Formats: sequence, C-alpha cells, structure tokens
Amino acid sequence: MTRYRDKVVLITGAAGGFGRLAAERFAAEGARLALSDLSSAEIITPDDALALPCDVASEPEVATLITAVLERFGRIDVAVNCAGVLHAPAQLAELSVEAFDHAMTVNARGVFLCLKHQLPAMAAAGGGAILNIASAAGLVGAPTLSAYAASKHAVIGLTRSAADEYARMGVRVNALCPAFAATGMINEMTDRLAPDRAEAEAKLAARIPMRRIAQPEEVVEAMLWLCSDANSFMTGQAIALDGGLTAV
Repeated sequence: MTRYRDKVVLITGAAGGFGRLAAERFAAEGARLALSDLSSAEIITPDDALALPCDVASEPEVATLITAVLERFGRIDVAVNCAGVLHAPAQLAELSVEAFDHAMTVNARGVFLCLKHQLPAMAAAGGGAILNIASAAGLVGAPTLSAYAASKHAVIGLTRSAADEYARMGVRVNALCPAFAATGMINEMTDRLAPDRAEAEAKLAARIPMRRIAQPEEVVEAMLWLCSDANSFMTGQAIALDGGLTAV
C-alpha cells in the first residue's frame, strides 16, 4: 500500500516500541520520515529519513526539531507523538514526587510542547493529522500506575482541546489508547511482577476480556489508519485499543 506516498511524517519516540515499528510501516507506505528520540543514534533510519535527538520535555529542543523538519521537507503532514515513560509500579501513597513529576513532565508536558509547535506549522500548510499515543490508563484508573494514568489523562485532555481549536484550520488531532502491549516498556513492568515473564504477562492478560495483551503490530496498524486520509472526519477522539478492558 502507498497511503503515505510523499507525505512527511514526524514520529517522536522513534527509537523503540511502537515508534520504531511505526517508522518502518510508514516508510513502507511511501512516507518521508522525520524521526526523533532522546538519542538519534538509537534510531533505525530508512533512506532519506531525518533523524534528530530531542527531549520532548524541553521546549527549545522541540522547537529546534520542528524547525529542522520544516527546513528539510517544507511541511509536516502527519505527526505521531509517541515518546513516553512508565514508572515503577507503586501504590499511590508510596509513589515518590520525583516519579510523579517525571511521568507528567515527559508524557504530558512533552505532548503539550509537541502540539504547541506542530499545530501552527500544520495550520500554515493547510492542515494535517496529529496522533498522540495515550493509553487505556488515560481512560480508566490504573492501580499502582497512578502518575502514568494521570499523565495519559492529561494527554487526552490536550488532544480534545487542540482538536477543537484547530479543526477549522484543517488539522485533525486524535489519541490512541492501547492497553498492555508486548513492548520493551511493558517488559520492564512485567519483570517486576513475577520472575517469569510469561507468568507476569498472564497476570496482565487476566484483566483483559480477550485474555491476551496486544501485539505491537496491532497498535501500529491502528496508527496508520487513524492518520490516513481515509479517516477524514474524526478529530478529538480517544480511541481505545484494549481487548475490551475499558468496556466493562
């Protein structure tokens, strides 16, 4: 398929997890890629891709990233804000202020700063699509992951507000809310739940009606459709991709 032929796609958090796989899939469908993560050395870059380091919690670095993309490609058609962190599981009363602040700074402030600089660029070019990667934890509570849940609730609030503000300028802004998926981030958490990773994943899957966790390919497939021209009348939505977790 060539849904993204010659479209400029910016992906933050492109060095691992959903971001890395998304970069591969967008490239396979013809996109011209701009990729960022904390270290550009960790990014696998297809031919002609722009790879830059960027701490999404730093406004100067985000501003530099957007300027570099515009100087290289002239516009941004799609932005996938995928950069994020997870904290060690802990009851809320035992969670450190530092862990809370880190989750909010990277996950919420990071998306805010990306939106702040992406939206005017897209509006000036006549439109575009932004997808913020939130979480099912942004739709419901997440025991032992309260700071992460709070940050992802914030991402959804930012998504809906930005969508309302920029809809008349041709910019669509949505959020994708996956539940547990087989990524490095979840592996870090499962390693703390049980000594055997399969046992830990089974504990997570037991909370999901479909009785399994998602595969990264399933999440990225949804990302590709949500950002595509085929999804032309959706904006301001938080789409759960969670095996039924938030349905009950």
